[in-house]
Amino acid sequence: MSKIAVVGSNMMDLITYVDHMPLRGETVEAPSFEMGHGGKGANQAIAAARLGSKVAMVTRVGDDTFADATLANFQRNGIDVAHVIRTPGLPSGVAPIFVEPSGENSILIVKGANAALSPADVDAAADLIRGCALILMQLEIPVETVYHTVRRAREWGVPTLLVPAPALPDLDVAQLADLAFLTPNETELATLTGLQVESEAQAEAAAKALVGRGIGTVIVTMGGRGALLVTDGEVRRIEPVKVEPVDTTGAGDAFIGAFAHFVTSGLPVPEALGEAGRYAADSITRRGTQRSYATAAEFRSRFPG
Repeated sequence: MSKIAVVGSNMMDLITYVDHMPLRGETVEAPSFEMGHGGKGANQAIAAARLGSKVAMVTRVGDDTFADATLANFQRNGIDVAHVIRTPGLPSGVAPIFVEPSGENSILIVKGANAALSPADVDAAADLIRGCALILMQLEIPVETVYHTVRRAREWGVPTLLVPAPALPDLDVAQLADLAFLTPNETELATLTGLQVESEAQAEAAAKALVGRGIGTVIVTMGGRGALLVTDGEVRRIEPVKVEPVDTTGAGDAFIGAFAHFVTSGLPVPEALGEAGRYAADSITRRGTQRSYATAAEFRSRFPG
């Protein structure tokens, strides 16, 4: 059985490296372009798999050549594709990404077949999912499918983690009760709670409000400032790892995939978050999304012990 199930998205990344972002109506020449594999769900799956976890994807691809490439990429990385569903008549998801010289990025997503992932698809994968140690989800698939997965996971006794991105202002937190982990960034946290999140103290208060509504653990990701771990009885700062960024695309997904790997491997949550922070920091020192994710051996060569 797979240790981690990812009920989520996959995309083909269309990455343009720009000298500066064009203004409205402006045409500029960009120095380079690359294609790669992405999507929040797929990124998290690849990160966990490269670190050594057994991972299965529950996702939909389109009826196109991108689907072939996505399936081949999963298989190269040892991911179970039994529940990767081809969807006739729909394109695969794509993500045009623009990366500035600072390494910061701007991303558009076109869900394509990801928008067709249904509660019935989750039920069809029940035998696989109920044997997992953790289920990862994101919001690049229909929110009804996320709610359904949370309900079924509760019945099966399987812990769940949700990355609430892209942010949805009408996300029903009541339907997310019993999530083991919710991992918003500061913007997503503000959207979820309707509270101001302009300081670390405000982030802590907003996270505590979510814990009070039934979420087990809230992990607020703060980019270059690290992360904030909030439970019913603990608030802990996870310090950042300082590196020189080349491309920050996919760093958040590297963090989540690595955290999933380390926490299901038996590390306590704070230590798993520390390792995940190092893994994500390592990823931004190289170009690309999944191609920047280290294997376990590569990671340990850069971050021994």
